[in-house]
Amino acid sequence: MDSGAEAYRRFLDGDNDALVEIIRDYKDVLIRFLLMDVRDLTVAEELMEDVFVRLYVKKPRFSGKSQFKTWLLGIARNVAREHRCKTAKAAHAPLEDGLLVADSAGRPEAVLFEKERQKTLFQLLDRLNPDRRQVLYLTYFEGLSNKETAEIMRRSVGSVEVLLHRARAALKEELMKEGLQDENLY
Repeated sequence: MDSGAEAYRRFLDGDNDALVEIIRDYKDVLIRFLLMDVRDLTVAEELMEDVFVRLYVKKPRFSGKSQFKTWLLGIARNVAREHRCKTAKAAHAPLEDGLLVADSAGRPEAVLFEKERQKTLFQLLDRLNPDRRQVLYLTYFEGLSNKETAEIMRRSVGSVEVLLHRARAALKEELMKEGLQDENLY
């Protein structure tokens, strides 16, 4: 059993500190995932809070058939879908605002290059349809398997593989439109 699943089991048994542990361990993952969908950092943070409120109030059942992270991202996907239905108009803040990561070496030129590279990548990802953007995010940014991605997106593994192939092709096409090579961004 992974640590998230163990903490959730402890929370269900009455240990409220376990929920604090889950929030600490998964809040950033949820914010990045939700930001890919809603494109507004403030809304993504609010929806992340909604995910944890849902855990606290509804205490949904975790079967253990998947990783806890996969299950939690599935809940986040549902929360985002409900949000879209309620608001009907999507906010269009630049996607890259909340996702920039500094170079681990901390060299100013490396950090600047990395930020520019990520900004370009997120601008290109933003041009893709939501399903293609989401499958690329789950696969490459979260490092999930096709099976885990399929669970979150509520699709078959084969469907995810086809979607991933098409998403890569669409991203490559966007790269070519901008006169960039794949290696310039990865």
